[in-house]
Amino acid sequence: MNDCKAGPKGESAGSLEPVLGKRVYLLAKRLQDIALSALALVVLSPLLLLISLIIVLDDPHAGPIFSQIRCGKAGREFQFYKFRTMYADAEQRQEELFQYNEMEGPVFKIKKDPRITRVGGVLRRTSLDELPQLLNVLRGDMSLVGPRPPLPHEVEQYTAEQRRRLMVTPGLTCFWQIHPERYTLSFDRWVELDVQYIREQSWLLDWKIIVWTVRAMAQGNGE
Repeated sequence: MNDCKAGPKGESAGSLEPVLGKRVYLLAKRLQDIALSALALVVLSPLLLLISLIIVLDDPHAGPIFSQIRCGKAGREFQFYKFRTMYADAEQRQEELFQYNEMEGPVFKIKKDPRITRVGGVLRRTSLDELPQLLNVLRGDMSLVGPRPPLPHEVEQYTAEQRRRLMVTPGLTCFWQIHPERYTLSFDRWVELDVQYIREQSWLLDWKIIVWTVRAMAQGNGE
């Protein structure tokens, strides 16, 4: 698997690498990721199958799982999974919709994206579309908590400051993911939240974010 082009040659993201005292935390975090993601995949398997069936019935022109290349820690590329929430031609239509992009910086997001299917809208509001990433967590591509993994073409546009997001394993949820106004935040503010997590990461903070994420899902605060 190739690495993402993370920025100018010679730049290093090592300044915020966890110090020696965090090695035990990182090992415990990985063991927790394995245990919780495996348990969740087993317990939620009926729900995962049901969602897959509903997606195909709603739009039979593609399968229920959407996969995409994303950038992980230190820019390593991996195959990223989520439930399909858009029509089959969504990626081809992105260029014509780029003028409506509501995010600053190298990120493309539209709050009311016309490419989203009826079922996809519900999945996004409840964040259920992210559940297949439990497989990414189990494999070690991602963690339960960490900065969201960017696309390679986004990373190519990153400044040195923005590349700090790649210092740790990306996550299923993060400060930005649970922010009630995440789509109105600037990309620079998004990066600030990610760097804040990298500096403050701990077992207690991870569990706070997990609990807040479950609450946000129950309230349907996703987009």
